[in-house]
Amino acid sequence: MVVREEARPGTGSAVPDVFRAAVASMHAAVLRPEIFCEEMPAPQRIAPYASALSADVTVDTGANEPADLGTGRLILLHDPEGNEAWGGGTFRCVLYTRAEVEVDLISDPMLGEVGWSWLTEALESHEADYLAASGSVTRVATESFGGMAEEAATAQVEIRASWTPRADENGYVDVRPHVEAWAELMCTAVGLPPVPEGVAVIPSRRGQRGPA
Repeated sequence: MVVREEARPGTGSAVPDVFRAAVASMHAAVLRPEIFCEEMPAPQRIAPYASALSADVTVDTGANEPADLGTGRLILLHDPEGNEAWGGGTFRCVLYTRAEVEVDLISDPMLGEVGWSWLTEALESHEADYLAASGSVTRVATESFGGMAEEAATAQVEIRASWTPRADENGYVDVRPHVEAWAELMCTAVGLPPVPEGVAVIPSRRGQRGPA
């Protein structure tokens, strides 16, 4: 898969080298086989340059069709002029993840704090250096009534977050560990067990749902 680079109209044709390198590092991420990842259109009004990925967590449940238990997107923003809201950095990662969870978890008062820790622990475990993190955790419960009363209740947790990946002295950012942390967050949220230490992760068939 080729990760698309998008520039806001009016920024000119010259894409900064540091942004090209950051996008290339996104493509270098190695994901679990349960993650099906592809490029998606990036927003063009938030920052001069942007690139985005979307992903689903798909597992084999033994039925005819694999089940999608979680979904998410990761957007990389770049503003060469910097942004005070980004802690003074020129890059920003913006994340959204939604995962199916057990209905009983929705009433757990610690769910929000635990959901946020899934993200911070994933970033730390992948040595993704960052600053100025912020975000929210939302719980959603759905019950059916009347003609739909026989349908089972469902529950989801939604995590929205953003953070500034630290750049080196030349302004370059390695986004690979941030992408891999995002993927780990999605797997943790849907309840997949962690990959045992020493076991190689098979690269995901990235982009299989659409053209590169």
